[in-house]
Amino acid sequence: MKFTLTATDKASAARAGMLETAHGIIETPVFMPVGTSGSVKALHQKELAEDVKAQIILGNTYHLYLRPGTDILEEAGGLHKFMGWNKPILTDSGGYQVYSLKTIRKIKDDGVIFHSHIDGSKHIFTPENTMDIQRKIGADIIMAFDECAPYPCDYEYAKKSMKMTHKWLERCMKHFNNTKPLYGYEQSLFPIVQGSVFDDLRKISAETASEYNPDGIAIGGLSVGEPTDIMYDITAKVCSVLPQNKPRYLMGVGTPANILEAIALGVDMFDCVMPTRNGRNGWLFTRKGRINIRNEKWKNDFSPIDDDGLSYVDRYYNKAYLRHLFASNEILAAMIASQHNLAFYCQLVQEAREHIISGSFLSWKNNMVKRLENKL
Repeated sequence: MKFTLTATDKASAARAGMLETAHGIIETPVFMPVGTSGSVKALHQKELAEDVKAQIILGNTYHLYLRPGTDILEEAGGLHKFMGWNKPILTDSGGYQVYSLKTIRKIKDDGVIFHSHIDGSKHIFTPENTMDIQRKIGADIIMAFDECAPYPCDYEYAKKSMKMTHKWLERCMKHFNNTKPLYGYEQSLFPIVQGSVFDDLRKISAETASEYNPDGIAIGGLSVGEPTDIMYDITAKVCSVLPQNKPRYLMGVGTPANILEAIALGVDMFDCVMPTRNGRNGWLFTRKGRINIRNEKWKNDFSPIDDDGLSYVDRYYNKAYLRHLFASNEILAAMIASQHNLAFYCQLVQEAREHIISGSFLSWKNNMVKRLENKL
């Protein structure tokens, strides 16, 4: 994998780049739709590629390991062929899912013992077998196995958790380097910076991750309940430590405003379930602010969902029709809303890229953030 910086913003830390993978070139900043189980909820792969214009999607090791299982994925020739997606894929190692399974998992030095949320069966994730699983899934970019510390947590817990993440990273790197990809193309392993909200721990973790000279580095353990200003502060400090010539991936963030602010701090890659989850519940993102399409006020509004939008959905459907679909519990409602939100996210970061290249990013970002926070 090769990452090339093509432009930097003089008024902020924002960057534009090109990330070359086995399944295509990714223009950064980039938003990655979440396809947890090999499917971005409520969307066809054709819509993802042609209307949403997704450059890369995310799959999850924990969910894919449990269902359909690595044997099926390997027999299919990897996730790309299994789901019919010929663009890049990134897989999370399952560390966050383990974090969220508080009542059905036990963290040990060797790894994590957990029970399936599907049938209660017992499993273990170790740094080594999560590398093997991600080899079988076949994603272009895979994540090191880590522990995501909860918020809030005390300093000693965060320090212990970070040290365990670093021990696991060393084992991930060793096993990754001692194994080969299964489907004829290279994979890249990203470490994950942890350390909760403590500046000194985050600095240590960022330096430790950088020492391995990986193809890219992720920032984990944020957007887990901490105040937004703390998330931005930690992100800025981590980015100041990470090498300039590596892509930076802020995991699980966030709202459109969060993403624009993080781009200004030097982040290149993002993922979040918010576009599809909010879409399925009738919340839409537009360039003028957020819409609850279930509200009565949209009943007779025949204007496009986003007046300034560029996607197929914005050209074809109106607010009144979409509200009618939600009121009627039609499946098409979730499909249209999810497609709109994902297209909005992907177009927003593409616009950010264009403004970074043209030298007008900061003023555009400041104006856009104010608009995005409106509730229409």
